[in-house]
Amino acid sequence: MPEQQLSILSLVIGASVPVQLVMLILLIVSMVSWLMIGQRWWYLRQMNDGFKAFEANFWSGVDLNEVFRDGSLRLNDNEVVDGVENVFRSGFREFNRLTKNEDTDPDAVMEGTERAMRVALSREEEKLNTHLPFLASVASVSPYIGLFGTVWGIMQSFRGLATMQQATLAVVAPGISEALIATAMGLFAAIPAVLAYNRFSADADALYSRYDTFSDEFTSILHHRVHSG
Repeated sequence: MPEQQLSILSLVIGASVPVQLVMLILLIVSMVSWLMIGQRWWYLRQMNDGFKAFEANFWSGVDLNEVFRDGSLRLNDNEVVDGVENVFRSGFREFNRLTKNEDTDPDAVMEGTERAMRVALSREEEKLNTHLPFLASVASVSPYIGLFGTVWGIMQSFRGLATMQQATLAVVAPGISEALIATAMGLFAAIPAVLAYNRFSADADALYSRYDTFSDEFTSILHHRVHSG
């Protein structure tokens, strides 16, 4: 059998319809996962840089009202205010609202402020983990999808052998080769997804932990302010 007939492209074109469908599914899944990998990498990088910048500004001694106003101005200009700054704005907004009434109990003020920041933290956690479940699904399911295509292709090859008087390696090699491509494509989709999932999960957890630490530190500042005011 000529060598060119065993090229990857010819094997894909010559595969049975179910195997081709499996390959198409894996190709689409792989392309989507790579798009999500790129998006997650860019988003987490932005959030990490944004956290460093906001924390440096926050601890520089600047007035908290000025920090809040700066975020409001950027929101009015349709700029994105995200990450730890959302946690700060949620807590500080609720704190200012509750302290407008001088009769409000300081403990009630802090309880409402902490509740607002917990809600904001929960929303930021969802943003950090966006697309990660999909990557986990790709990592776990893709090899099995590819294996299904391989099993189907090999099964068809052996069924074809039943109609032949003499079976040789040259006869069964193309069918088995095209079937194994499905497994290779499944691994090609799964390996980057599992690596990206592990990396991004660790980065998201670390960033959320830093958000949570900031929330505790900010709570201490507001607690001192409301009890000393």
